Amino acid sequence: MMAGIGLTILAYFIFSFHDAAIKWLVATVPVWQILFFRSIVILIGCVAVGRGALLMRAVDTPIKRQLMLRGFVIFAGWVCYYSAARDLQLAELTTLYFAAPILVTVLAIPMLGEQVTGWRWAAVLLGFVGVVVACNPVGLGLSWPVLLAMFATLLWAFAIVLIRRIAMKESALLQMIYGNSFHLACSAVALLFFWRTPSAFELALMLGCGVFGGLGQFALFEAMRRAPASVLAPFEYTALVWAFVLGFAIWADVPRPEVFIGAGLILAAGLLMIAVGRGVATKAPAR
Repeated sequence: MMAGIGLTILAYFIFSFHDAAIKWLVATVPVWQILFFRSIVILIGCVAVGRGALLMRAVDTPIKRQLMLRGFVIFAGWVCYYSAARDLQLAELTTLYFAAPILVTVLAIPMLGEQVTGWRWAAVLLGFVGVVVACNPVGLGLSWPVLLAMFATLLWAFAIVLIRRIAMKESALLQMIYGNSFHLACSAVALLFFWRTPSAFELALMLGCGVFGGLGQFALFEAMRRAPASVLAPFEYTALVWAFVLGFAIWADVPRPEVFIGAGLILAAGLLMIAVGRGVATKAPAR
């Protein structure tokens, strides 16, 4: 279980660099173009590591429909999230997105048969309170962008549960092959209408997104093979901490006092989940 927690923290640490690069790019480059180059890099990496055996398994796998469904769900989540980002502030988007761990915990019960203890619920809710305190959202309302962001959150939570289910049957590399092939096909069609010739720096940054995205995906998928989704859910909140650190390092953003309070609550949620996990492991009968 501890390996799964460590890989989850590592995954969201890597994703924070990925998101920072995308934040830089979206000001001048279409999202479809970023997804296109990102997917190419990840697919090349997967084939280089897995080689012919991976491609043969991709053809022979009996769960093609589940893999394609997960790819569609994640892609739809991206589209909804970036559509909402045009009208919502970053604090509002972050608050809505970080409802995902709570939804993961809820969905893991009927879809994965996981049993969620009261302490795990407490850790998830404590982490979410930390996010709300850090972001200090004011008067979101029930506008169309808010509904899009909420729907994106639901899609991502559903995708995380699907990853956990698939992870028990197929490798991380195979999941990455299917997901990024779907993203590549969809973004390629969109690029027929939205292509913009990138500069050398933009191209390098998009290729970097692929490297960070691939490493983050691999770490997250491997984490899902080692621990229940409801256990890993609170550690998704660590992404907020990394985001504030990078925001200061790259854009000189100085966090407000509420940010440090929220970060403390998020850290407390993670430590609580680790303590609960160790307690369960200690009480488990020897095999």
